[in-house]
Amino acid sequence: MTTLEFSHVTRRYRVRGAGDMLALDDVSFTLTSGRTIALVGQSGSGKSTIAKILTQLETPTSGTILLDGTPIPRRGRALRAYRQHVRMVFQDPYASLNPYHTIRHHLERPLRLHRVVPRDGIEGEVRRLLDRVRLSPELADRHPHELSGGQRQRVAIARALASRPRLLIADEPVSMLDVSIRLGVLNLLADLQRDENLGVLYITHDLATARHFSDEIMVLNRGVVVESGPADEVILHPRDPYTRRLRDASPNPDALFGGRATPDAGPGRAEEAQA
Repeated sequence: MTTLEFSHVTRRYRVRGAGDMLALDDVSFTLTSGRTIALVGQSGSGKSTIAKILTQLETPTSGTILLDGTPIPRRGRALRAYRQHVRMVFQDPYASLNPYHTIRHHLERPLRLHRVVPRDGIEGEVRRLLDRVRLSPELADRHPHELSGGQRQRVAIARALASRPRLLIADEPVSMLDVSIRLGVLNLLADLQRDENLGVLYITHDLATARHFSDEIMVLNRGVVVESGPADEVILHPRDPYTRRLRDASPNPDALFGGRATPDAGPGRAEEAQA
C-alpha cells in the first residue's frame, strides 16, 4: 500500500511592500492507495498550493512530505521517479494539452520518459490508455482542438495514467466542463480509483461532488483546515460555520445525482460523441 504523508506543512509568500502572505498554515493529512480525499474550499483557500507542493512545482516553507516514509526529492532521477508515481490532472483541458501536438504525442511522451513499456509496445499502450478512459483509439492522430472539452480531459487523465502512478491529484477536473458531461468524467475517475487501487486527492469547491466521490473531506479556509472527517459526516453534520455555508451554497446532492453516484456501466463513448 502506498502512503503519502503531508505533515504540518506551511507555505508563505513574500509580497513586496506587504510582508509575508500565509497561504497554508500547518496543514496535515495522509493519502493512501485505494482511498479518495476531497480537498474543499473557495478560491484562494490554498487548495492549488497543496497540489503544486505535491508535484514539486513549489516547495513548502516548513513541514514534511513523505512518500512511503521517504522525503520528496528535490532534483534528479529521484524526483523523476517520484513524479512517475504522483501524477496530476489539471483544471483546464484547453490549456493543459499542447495544441501543436497530436493526442498520440501527448500519450507517448510519458511512456518514453518513464520507460513504462518497450519501444515496440508503445503503440499498443497508447491504444490501451485511450480505451481505458473510454475514448476511441482512432482519436490518437487528432489534435486537441478537434476534441470536445470532455474528450480533452479524458486524454489528460490518460496521460496521467501513462506512467502507471500510485497517486493521482485531480485539481478541479470538471469545473471547466459542461454540466452535462461532468458526471461521466467523475465516474471515470471513480472507476480508475477502484480498478487501479489509486489514491486520489480530489480538489474542488463543490461539496456535492465531494460527498459522492470521496471517502474523506477536508475543508480549507484561508490556508487552515477548519474541518475534516468521513464525507457523509462532514456534509450531513458540519461543525464549522464555514462548512455549513459551503454546503448551503452547493446544489442538492440527491437532485444532482439522483442518489449516491456509482461508476459508469456503459462504454461512455456515446456521451463524448454528443459533447
